[in-house]
This record gives sequence, C-alpha cells and structure tokens, in this order.
Amino acid sequence: MQMQKDVHLTGKDLTAMVQLRPQDVGKYAIVPGPKDRLEVLMKKIDNPVRNFSFMEYTMYTGTFEGIKVTGINGGRFSTDTSITTEVMCNAGIPNIIRIGTCGSLDENIKVGDLFIVDEIIRGDGVTPYYVDEDFKTASDKGISDLLFGIAKDMGLNVHRGKAWTTDALLRETRQIVEAKRKEGAMAVDMVSSTLLTICQTYKIKAASILAVSDNVITGEMGFMNPLYYMAESNLIKIALEAVKKMEGR
Repeated sequence: MQMQKDVHLTGKDLTAMVQLRPQDVGKYAIVPGPKDRLEVLMKKIDNPVRNFSFMEYTMYTGTFEGIKVTGINGGRFSTDTSITTEVMCNAGIPNIIRIGTCGSLDENIKVGDLFIVDEIIRGDGVTPYYVDEDFKTASDKGISDLLFGIAKDMGLNVHRGKAWTTDALLRETRQIVEAKRKEGAMAVDMVSSTLLTICQTYKIKAASILAVSDNVITGEMGFMNPLYYMAESNLIKIALEAVKKMEGR
C-alpha cells in the first residue's frame, strides 16, 4: 500500500495543527534559538500573547512601540529550525530576523563581536530536501544592510559576509574548516542555512545576525565571557530597532 498523501505532514498542516492564523502574528518576527533568549526579548514587548506552545517551541505576539511583533524560540539546530521556519512562513510573516550565535573562522573576528550573514555555504542535512545543490542561499540584502547600519551606529564591532552552517558541531576538523575558509566562510553556525533557505523558497524576507561565542581558529571559548553576553543583549536591541526602521519610524 502506498502513502495516501504526497507529503505526510506539510508546513501548512503543522501551522493549522497549532491553530495559528495570519491575523495572529505580526509583520515582523524576531527569532532567537533558546527559550531564555526569547524570555529576554519578551520583556521588551508590550502585552505579549502566547500564540502556541508545541513540543519545545513557544510563539508570542505583542507590540513594540505600537508595532505588532512576533517572537519564537526558533531552534538551535537545522532540524528544529526547519519546523519553526515552516510555521512562520505558512503563517505569512513577511519579515524574519534570526538572532543567534556563531563561531568565528577569522582570528580578527573576536568573541563578543557581531556577524551578519550575507551568504551561506550549506552544510546542513535539511536543505538538500528543499533545494538543488547549486541553489544560492542568501539573506535579504535590505534587512541585512539595515542591521549592519544600526550596529555600526551603536559603535559595535560588526562584520558581514559568508557563513558556513554545519550539523556536525564536534567534527569541525582543521581539514574541513580550512576547506570552508577557502570557499570564503568567515563564521560557522548551525541554523542560518535552514532558516534562510526555507524563507527563500517561500519568498519571505529574512536575515541572520549572530553574536560571536567562540573562535574556531584561535581555539578561544567565550561562552562565559561577559562580552558574549553583552553581544547577545545587543542583538535584541538591533533587531527591535530594525523593526522600527522597517515600519518607517
């Protein structure tokens, strides 16, 4: 007996399952990975209403200076990111900003700096099911330019360029890393490829701004470094300021 449907569970099915409608969400979504970063974001949002909680993901929608904004802990890895990104796209959120973390692949990009993804080298296991090998994954230039300009105006150390997304955190070997650097990668994360690729397939504008948590080249681990925590906090400020500017404020 064959499957009775072409696809067992679609993004549209999942969005209906959590009872999410386009009128329930804002024009802008800010997407941290973990719940604790989402909780910090929600403290900046007025009257947040929980849209849904499903498995480990929770979505809220409220207002920021009168602008309707949605937030969701979008996942730490490519597989869970694909689920939440499908939900956001099928709910019709037209502008999505990922605020996450990355490792530096350049000794001059320090822990606590910020990195804006312009283009992606896909090393995840999800996107091959969505696009062909020669598909070019990139951020929306308008949102990326806006994020970069805001960070610069705040006097922060911010970089931009090509990033590499991998699913194999514990297999960032010298051989693999050097190969990706030769392809132009300046940073590495575990999310941006999936989020940006899926958004592109739905023609949704999306960008990814990341706080540098460690340096793969020098071996520095900055997860307990105060500069890293300050960078995480700045991500939220930058994303909310970008929402204001996109709304013409």
